[in-house]
Amino acid sequence: MTHSDYLKSTTYIDWQTPSVLAKARQLAKGCESVDQIAKACFEFVRYQIKHSWDFELNPVTLKASEVLEHGTGYCYAKSHLLAALLRANQIPAGLCYQRLTISGDDRAPYCLHGLNAVYLERFGWYRIDARGNKPGVSAQFTPPIEKLAFELVVSGEADLPQILPEPMPQVIKVLSQSKTYLEVAQNLPYIELI
Repeated sequence: MTHSDYLKSTTYIDWQTPSVLAKARQLAKGCESVDQIAKACFEFVRYQIKHSWDFELNPVTLKASEVLEHGTGYCYAKSHLLAALLRANQIPAGLCYQRLTISGDDRAPYCLHGLNAVYLERFGWYRIDARGNKPGVSAQFTPPIEKLAFELVVSGEADLPQILPEPMPQVIKVLSQSKTYLEVAQNLPYIELI
């Protein structure tokens, strides 16, 4: 894959939608570097877009433009908006996933957690997590040091190494077929480790 794959406007990372493009331009205004623009986009999604589960919010959003319109999304949807805002500012951005336990202990079930990687000239690919902070979760933008929302702490959890230009099919399926935030929570996307 080339950097151009991580700049495309797509069905789900629809940065050419006028509202997304306008927000991206607004966030970049006054920034003096790519790193500052990336941080502004990250902080907007982290602070201003509410995590659907934390705030018990509907509707279920999937496309970046839907997340921006409704101001809410699960981690996956928030990562779609962040990728769109970065790409609209000509900053390569992709989607990353972690496999985490749902219960927090060393047993199934597991689920996917969505986050981003952004390409910064000085550091290369750098993972960021705009899930939204809450007690016990404090994700930050501090390149080159990663401060993600969740550390891997138990057996079976994993960082999936790929940086994808598009959402995983499992994520698209759950978000497109679920009617409420509770339905998403009951059917969180999942992947087997090979």
